[in-house]
Amino acid sequence: MNRFLSGSLGAAGLALLAAPALAHAVLERTQASPNQSYRGVVQISHGCAGRPTVRVRVTIPEGVVGAKAMPKPGWQLATVKGPYARAYPFYHGEIREGVREITWSGGSLPDDQFDEFVFQARISDAFAPGATVYFPVRQDCDEGAQDWREIPAAGQSARDLEAPAPGLRIVAAAAQAAPAAAAAAQGAAAQAPVRAGDLTIEAPWMRATPGGAKVAGGYVRVTNTGREPDRLVAAAIPLAGRGEVHQMSMDNGVMRMAPVEAGLVIKPGETVALKPGGYHLMFMDLKGPVRAGESVDGTLTFARAGTVAVRFQVGAVGAAAPDAAGEPHNH
Repeated sequence: MNRFLSGSLGAAGLALLAAPALAHAVLERTQASPNQSYRGVVQISHGCAGRPTVRVRVTIPEGVVGAKAMPKPGWQLATVKGPYARAYPFYHGEIREGVREITWSGGSLPDDQFDEFVFQARISDAFAPGATVYFPVRQDCDEGAQDWREIPAAGQSARDLEAPAPGLRIVAAAAQAAPAAAAAAQGAAAQAPVRAGDLTIEAPWMRATPGGAKVAGGYVRVTNTGREPDRLVAAAIPLAGRGEVHQMSMDNGVMRMAPVEAGLVIKPGETVALKPGGYHLMFMDLKGPVRAGESVDGTLTFARAGTVAVRFQVGAVGAAAPDAAGEPHNH
């Protein structure tokens, strides 16, 4: 068994959730199946003690083959290739060497913003369901660095580590296919739609936060059935010092996040979905962690409909949908 692989299911779940206070490197998709392709999205959510990130290097572990990096506007891309320990099945043949390391450099990601670094690879037959494979990440800033490569020993929790490597849980192919559809169904069924004047508010949910995180993302769907526009101007949860409506957008080839100063307009007859990668809620100055599998009471404030009570279901770290039941909560 290579040093990037652990068969401990207990360590696997926790490895996906843990990260220390100053910076975080996590995988957006936290499970995959053997002999299938995998789109790896490494999310960098903080700099190094307030300094901007200027280089991100991802190590591709043995048994993850055929890796290809996605170019990133404003960043230079470099790869290191090398032989594998053995030949692996690869589509209609086999593969014996490939990319072992990917580096994006030359850009500048401020501490108060986050971004994603993307690659594609194939998970080989080296991994069995129940194992966890780790992708060490080196994050360099204009001053200082953080090396996310610590891997839990047998019986150890990733929460005991200062700089855990992002972990990917290996699951059976049937289990891999289900979560995306199940997550959306769970989120929608978690609570009935809330009516507030002409607005219908559906499926509020949040992403769980790694240890020490000070911000959390929230999402919801709002439909305006009336004849007048309304605006979503604020959000609140007890754990956060403040909540704002934010937007992700491209600026000179770089993804930026900024508050929607005047509030998000919901036009008559329109449904607006706040979701990862677009409009979303940003809860800041967290007083504690947001835990997967739990729910968080909060409020949404609209210009016309006023303040409305909602309950956010909490999905996994980096989840694309509210799979509230999909993560352990040993906290």
